[in-house]
Amino acid sequence: MKALGDIDSGRPNLGGNMPVFVYRLFELSVADILEKNFGKDKTDEIIRSAGFQSGIEYAKNYLDLTLSFNDFVELIQKQLVEHKIGILRVEYVNLEKGEIILTVYEDLDCSGLPVYDETVCVYDEGFLSGILQTYTGKPFKVREIDCWATGDRACRFVAKTV
Repeated sequence: MKALGDIDSGRPNLGGNMPVFVYRLFELSVADILEKNFGKDKTDEIIRSAGFQSGIEYAKNYLDLTLSFNDFVELIQKQLVEHKIGILRVEYVNLEKGEIILTVYEDLDCSGLPVYDETVCVYDEGFLSGILQTYTGKPFKVREIDCWATGDRACRFVAKTV
């Protein structure tokens, strides 16, 4: 994705890493403004769509789409830790039925947030959906069922082909 630029040459002193709170300031501020202007449902749709596009670009640019499923999952796990996005575990897979349950620990979007009594990782839903669709060629609907913001200590996602 050309729009990302050459971070190493552009930030020779500061590098490509930044604190999580800076990422969250941006993400949560954008979500707050969108929600004030368009409502919660439309905001979730927009943020999920942005995550989906990011997942597609991430898969195309950072993942090997020719790997077997198990090797592909292993690569995603490694990359998500290296990029400090989260620690991915696969709990259940049935590719014939198009069903996958994924858990993300130390999730970039929500780990450490106060309890809101609702899941908040709609960007992650889109991100995972984009990765899975790019790898399999099949559309996936991904929804979060457990979240740090609901009092859990990991985010759990159900992915199903549509």
